[in-house]
Amino acid sequence: MRSARSVFLGALVLACLGSTWAADPVYLYLGQDHSPFLGEHVGAITDQDGELKVQDLIGARFPAMNSGAVPDLGISDAVQWVRLELANASDENDLLLHIANPEIDEVDAWYVQHDHATFLGSLGLDRPYSAQLGPYADLTFRLPLEPGSSGAVLLRMRSAKPLLVPVQIWTRAAYLTSSSQRNTYLGGYVGIMLVMAVYNLFIFLSIRDRSYMFYVLYILSVLAAQLAFVGITPVVVAPSLTFLASKASILLTTVTAICASEFLRHFLHTHERLPSFSRATRWFYAAFGVGLALDLAGARIAGYQVIQLVSALFACYLLAQAYLISRQGYRPGTYFLIAWSVFLLGVMTFVMKDWGLLPYTGVTRYMMPLGSVAEVVFLSFGLADRINVLRQEKERSQAEALQVSRENEKIIREQNVVLEKKVHERTRALQESNDHLKRTQTQLVDAEKMASLGQLTAGIAHEINNPVNFITSNIAPLRRDLDDLLEVLAAYRALGGRVPPEVLDPVLSLEKELDIDISIEELAEIIGSIAEGADRTAEIVRGLRNFSRLDEDDLKAADLNEGIRSTITVLGPQLRDQVELVMDLGELPKVECYAGKLNQVFMNILTNAVQALGDRTDGRIVVRSKVLDGDSVEIRFRDNGPGMPDHVRSRIFEPFYTTKEVGEGTGLGLSIAYNIVDKHHGTIQVESSVGMGTEFKIILPVDQPRVKEERA
Repeated sequence: MRSARSVFLGALVLACLGSTWAADPVYLYLGQDHSPFLGEHVGAITDQDGELKVQDLIGARFPAMNSGAVPDLGISDAVQWVRLELANASDENDLLLHIANPEIDEVDAWYVQHDHATFLGSLGLDRPYSAQLGPYADLTFRLPLEPGSSGAVLLRMRSAKPLLVPVQIWTRAAYLTSSSQRNTYLGGYVGIMLVMAVYNLFIFLSIRDRSYMFYVLYILSVLAAQLAFVGITPVVVAPSLTFLASKASILLTTVTAICASEFLRHFLHTHERLPSFSRATRWFYAAFGVGLALDLAGARIAGYQVIQLVSALFACYLLAQAYLISRQGYRPGTYFLIAWSVFLLGVMTFVMKDWGLLPYTGVTRYMMPLGSVAEVVFLSFGLADRINVLRQEKERSQAEALQVSRENEKIIREQNVVLEKKVHERTRALQESNDHLKRTQTQLVDAEKMASLGQLTAGIAHEINNPVNFITSNIAPLRRDLDDLLEVLAAYRALGGRVPPEVLDPVLSLEKELDIDISIEELAEIIGSIAEGADRTAEIVRGLRNFSRLDEDDLKAADLNEGIRSTITVLGPQLRDQVELVMDLGELPKVECYAGKLNQVFMNILTNAVQALGDRTDGRIVVRSKVLDGDSVEIRFRDNGPGMPDHVRSRIFEPFYTTKEVGEGTGLGLSIAYNIVDKHHGTIQVESSVGMGTEFKIILPVDQPRVKEERA
């Protein structure tokens, strides 16, 4: 029997070697638990349109891959057909075909024997999960390859990710044993990650440090992503949602990257230590969003490539931040740098396995989970050290706070002394301000009185002017009427010799009794007195009207001599009763000015002069005016009063400065006079010495072009 089987196997091998599938060497199964990866026995055909059927390919020739133990069919939208020729030279009749890549989207399998294709199943991430030989989305098919027989396996595959085909032959018993061992390893991995997550969650709930919260989220996202790469997450979370299963690895990769970034930001305080990196982080987040949007929009290959590229750059970006912070001497940065480097080493090993630079083994396949465990351990050390760092920083900050408190106490004591001094100074200043306010109030009241007086004076002058005009206008007719009466009386007297005595004597007797001649003389004197009084009254009215002008805001040409005379008219009683007034007023041109305001200046100066002379019987005030250089005029007021010392003269124009008793003056008169003259772009000077009297000299320009420009 044994010899017959040997003869059969030899013939089978020779037939296979001489068949049309010579380009696809037959794999001869000899009964081992599992075969090596069979990439050297695989042939492939690319179906760009996806229209080929299995019947079209039963007799087709498949070019050999010649790509090593694990064929790499790249990333493409096209359908890939793979053929594997098998021969069973053992007694094993329960064999499995296993593809150790759970990231393939679609896999349909047929067993071809004697030009007849038997459908084995349809698996992959885009296919609903059905009963498998283990709790995984494993791509495993039962082979109807009987002992001593041969046949071929046709695989129709499509994937938006790198299409690696690590295909093996397993016995059922060996596969279940391997699955059990893998369960143990993955269970240990899941246990370690969950323990670390729960431990750090407890720390977060205890100290409320947000870096621990993001670390817990990072651990859970890494765990979910690693389980997705080995095909567990889609089956456990949503076995019926093929849409989610095909996108689980991309979604979880993005979530893991974001959680890692946020953990780094809170753990290493990158927003404070590396503020310029914050904007770049937002750009990376946007790039991840673009990749996800492309995948959801149907451009799955472009989305996958964008996510892979951004993930690689983002990993280097986080590594650079950890390196820079480690260079700053911050110990948590060193821990993160080591942990992230270990994890990236696992990622690089996994990627190099996909690129064929490293063999496809259990170690290289599960290097990322191993690297993530090492990373979690190192980061846990870093977080534990962070607690020590925080404790040291707290002690140092408490010591600094105590020192600052002592310094503040000292400063407060010193400030109290300064504040007491300032309060005293401020109180004195407030008292002075209060006094100034009182004086200002008095001055404002006086100013209001002056304004009211000006309006009253203007009104009285207007009302008086009407009867004065009436009287003045009737004096001339009265004189003419009197002359007419005298002429008639003379005519009557001329008739004396022609009138009978009995008629004339009574009239002459009455004329003598009334003393008509004396009455005529008195009447002439009375009319003269009325005319003189009316003229004087008219002059006073003109003075009042000139002094109380209400057109102060209008710049007009005015006769300053007339303003001086009107001011003297208003002050007439004081001047006539107390002092001798000498006026030497030269011929002045009309001066552009605010006449009412200048009258106020003249009144202030003359009033001060009268008050300075007091009760002296020899008081004398001299007022002079003249033209200077044709474009300005000069007005001088000189008295023979007591004069003033230099310290008083130097402050004479300061607001509220006065040498009078309280209630007799506000100290604002000469200050206002100074401002009025200055407004006219003129000058006012005072010359005085004790016992020699005082002289004020005012110089004003005839024209005011600057005032006109300012008003314009």
